[in-house]
Amino acid sequence: MPEITAERTGELMRGVFRVLLNEPEGVQAREVLRRVEQVIPPTEFEAADYPNRPGVRRYEKIVRFASIRPVKAGWLVKDGGKWTLTPEGRSAYERYSDPGAFTREARRLYRAWRLEQSDASGDVADTDEEAADEVAPDPRTTLEEAEENAWSAIADYLARMPPFEFQDLVAALLRAMGYHIAWTAPPGPDRGIDIVAFQDPLGATSPRIKVQVKRRAGRIPADELRSFMAVLGQDEVGIYVSIGGFTSDAEVEARGQERRSVTLIDMRRLVSLWIEHYDRLIEEDRSLLPLKPVHFLTAAL
Repeated sequence: MPEITAERTGELMRGVFRVLLNEPEGVQAREVLRRVEQVIPPTEFEAADYPNRPGVRRYEKIVRFASIRPVKAGWLVKDGGKWTLTPEGRSAYERYSDPGAFTREARRLYRAWRLEQSDASGDVADTDEEAADEVAPDPRTTLEEAEENAWSAIADYLARMPPFEFQDLVAALLRAMGYHIAWTAPPGPDRGIDIVAFQDPLGATSPRIKVQVKRRAGRIPADELRSFMAVLGQDEVGIYVSIGGFTSDAEVEARGQERRSVTLIDMRRLVSLWIEHYDRLIEEDRSLLPLKPVHFLTAAL
């Protein structure tokens, strides 16, 4: 069976890093795999399917497996189905231009991580994992793909949701978090505020919370955030929910506010909050985004 050498592993990972270098917001994993194939084409062996597993190519699995060490090395982050380079990863790409050296440094940092984990747990670190069969499917990549598929399905579901149903979802989440919804915008022109909430049923306790909800795919720029903040009073709190997220300028604008408190919630945070407070949602509200947990055996990962 052909061996996936350290040099080849380094080529594949440097290809992944090259794809991500100019993507500070990260890229969906499937898109990373599609692009890296254009940068580092598969060998004949890598392009073939696994024996007795028609339709499952080695290439994607090999790339996923090779990415485990860079993640543990702190070079690569996988979150919400996206892969993103860290500053340390960018530095490593520039410093270790030789693929073999790149792999060896990732292995060294991976060993250090495993040793740290073993010291914390009392177990013996498996520092020989680099000798594992890298051409066979790995349970960790299976879990990774399952998580990516789950996030993709949720994102598609929310993207197709009618705008006012999405508004209802945000209001339902706030109720589950203990807030009292005083008003939600009726269908019609967008006047900048979609939900008004308080900490108590009578609205006697400050602050009043104003919420803007956007279901569109594009990121919210700083000027749109400023328009929202313009309708906030000095003692009011703003929450801006956007599936598409926010530009870096908008995030800087929100963090720099001294007189107005503004919280930005992208899809990742929205879903995380939904999961966290799922048990407190009433059944009718749960139907807006019905979820079911799936359990994996961590001993195999």
